[in-house]
Amino acid sequence: MVDFISFGVEGDHMRILHTADLHLGHSLNGWDREDEHRSWFDALADIVDREEVDLVLIAGDIYDNTNPSGEIQALFYQGLMALRARRPGICIVVSGGNHDPVRRLEAPSVLMKVHDIRVIGAVRRRAGTPCAETGQTLPGEIDLDHHLVAVRGADGEVALYVLAVPFLRASDLPGLSFDDTVSSSESPIVAAARRFFEEISASAVARMDALGHSKLPLVMTAHLHCAGGLESEGAERRIMIGGSHALPPDVFPQEISYVALGHLHRPQTLSGDRVRYSGSCFPLSASEIGYDHGVTILDLAEGALSHRHLSVPRPVPILRIPATGSSATAIGIEDLDDELDEVLEKNPFEADTPIGLRPLIYLEMKATDAASVIMTEATGLVKARGLRLAGIRVRRETDAANPTAGKAVAFTQSLRETTPEALFAPAFRKKHGIDPEDRHLAVFRESVVDQET
Repeated sequence: MVDFISFGVEGDHMRILHTADLHLGHSLNGWDREDEHRSWFDALADIVDREEVDLVLIAGDIYDNTNPSGEIQALFYQGLMALRARRPGICIVVSGGNHDPVRRLEAPSVLMKVHDIRVIGAVRRRAGTPCAETGQTLPGEIDLDHHLVAVRGADGEVALYVLAVPFLRASDLPGLSFDDTVSSSESPIVAAARRFFEEISASAVARMDALGHSKLPLVMTAHLHCAGGLESEGAERRIMIGGSHALPPDVFPQEISYVALGHLHRPQTLSGDRVRYSGSCFPLSASEIGYDHGVTILDLAEGALSHRHLSVPRPVPILRIPATGSSATAIGIEDLDDELDEVLEKNPFEADTPIGLRPLIYLEMKATDAASVIMTEATGLVKARGLRLAGIRVRRETDAANPTAGKAVAFTQSLRETTPEALFAPAFRKKHGIDPEDRHLAVFRESVVDQET
């Protein structure tokens, strides 16, 4: 049987909110993001209320790691119930991502189901059958009762089906083989994933046909890297196995009306308008500062789906100094005071503002001294103004006319032909971008003497 959830939709119109990649429990340079996530859930509740949303799809990576604390799990449940409080008839479908702990995600599903919240953390199949020839157990059919959700309208009639697919692991892909003798025009991962999506979609369509619902929209959630999607440097793991981390958009059969994706943090649409990433809730790395973070709103009217991006204001400013973040524009430590004053002028906050809701700053600094010295001084200046340092990079300047200036010059010689101090100087220069000063040499010489004695 198909599980049903109901909501108070007028007529045949339905509004759906697609989001993903919450990464609850995430931190930047030691700063937790809990206050930001609470603020984001408040904004989401406002959207659900204002936009009169009927169904929320969360496409994976609810948590940032597979061992979320009790406080972080409570934050998630509180956020979901806040949506229900603002829009009592709302339904929510949650599917797991590669960061999520499958068992913990599904553990409270029995209780959440009472509140019209469905949680699908892993692919579930029915018991398989043994093969007489090989003695191996063949994979059973996909358990549609676990993955397929029929959504009813206010009139009690089914208006839409959701096919919830979590992050796929190797064990979820029957027939996956890296045997060179298997001939295929595409990689084993892509071929196996294609078979999976064809299998689960065909099963869903057959179920809908049997119920007389063949003309209703079928929406899928999934969590993976789709080929053609733009990645965020340093924020997203390449999650597929076997060297094929991206799947082509055509792995999703045409019977699927809309694919609500999670994993890539930039909001973007692929394969026409049918396959879309909603993006993450707010920047999770410096590379995401320029993104227009938000959620995707889908409207179902007269059997047709359309979508639009809805921006969500960031809970706190996340800034980069300098704005371009390149080595050519890195600032000297002597200029940081003025830059921070400008940040405070444009982003003021009250003295009693919780530290978790104060601006986060990324710094690109010139290597006018040892990197450790620059980092220590810069950290102190940021802290003195009550700001949060999200990250710092110390860059050495390069000379276009002399590309090796400021860099260690590679050379080959035997240890008998050199001394520890001669090796120390280029190593220090390579790491910090400047020559060692007398104080650095003095410390090094002392350590050498200590080793010899």
